Amino acid sequence: MSFTFGAHDNALICGFVLAPGRPGRAIGLAEALTWLSADPAQTAGEFIWLHFNLADTSSEKWKQSHLALPPEFFEALRAGSRSTRIEDASDNLIAVVNDVAFEFSFDPSEIASLWMNVSERVAVSARLHPLRSIDRLRQAVKDGAPFGSTVELLNHLMDDQGDVLVRIVRDATLQVDGIEDSLLGGKLQHKRADLGKLRRVLVRLQRLLAPEPGALFRLLRQPPPWIAAHDLDELRQSTEEFSLVLRDLAALQERIKLLQEEMVAQVGEQTNRSVFTLTVVTVLALPINIIAGLLGMNVGGIPLAENTHGFLIIALIVLTFTVVAGWIAFRNKD
Repeated sequence: MSFTFGAHDNALICGFVLAPGRPGRAIGLAEALTWLSADPAQTAGEFIWLHFNLADTSSEKWKQSHLALPPEFFEALRAGSRSTRIEDASDNLIAVVNDVAFEFSFDPSEIASLWMNVSERVAVSARLHPLRSIDRLRQAVKDGAPFGSTVELLNHLMDDQGDVLVRIVRDATLQVDGIEDSLLGGKLQHKRADLGKLRRVLVRLQRLLAPEPGALFRLLRQPPPWIAAHDLDELRQSTEEFSLVLRDLAALQERIKLLQEEMVAQVGEQTNRSVFTLTVVTVLALPINIIAGLLGMNVGGIPLAENTHGFLIIALIVLTFTVVAGWIAFRNKD
């Protein structure tokens, strides 16, 4: 079965032929097919990287037709966004990497997935939305950075993702610092909503970006035979550094939780003060209302009705009861 693209290779974002000790050479789909069909002796020491745009539906058909990819890779594509993992499938490394958009503004919709299949001579990646880490990797290849193997390419991607996550943690920490300063200054307007949104995004980032330990443990224990020992060590080191950043992310979430609890306590204190003020006003107005209600009855026998000093006497009685009620209320304020 043959399947070809149009003249502009719309489904291919970039393609490179790489080799140890020399910069990558950009290729298109036609050149990639020529390289794949060439005698392995002619391309000894080389490997290719093809990066596809999943928004073009023809990309999956091309990969199925021309690349020897395991079924697990296409199953991962159809499964959609899932937690970050690297696993072995028929001596191929399948990586699901969650990344963020270029201008990440702590919106959950700006988190998306990248899928990558790595074999000894071919690395294939695919994404639906533009993502920061894979673009940094592409720029590094364009700038002439040498890569000795496909696993080294994957390690570089994991390192880039770790750097992106470090920046996210730093930006989030600055936001939390600002909110904490506002909290200490007594300014709570909209800060609780901002903290809640930030915490939800960080929780989702941690859930999606944290590598699945089971899959990684199986890979490191029984790696494909073609992976060099130093590449495996670098992969282990990358995941360990990534785990350290995730611990910082978890610590930041705990700090946000403590700030939310402090805000709730402050709001509770403000509510208690408001309720106390309303209670005091009600108590102070109670003698006036009672006496005014009694004297306002249209019945005979109203006391002091004929007394020329009746109003002054009633006012002094009301004032006395008000002072006593206020003293009782403020005495129990604490």
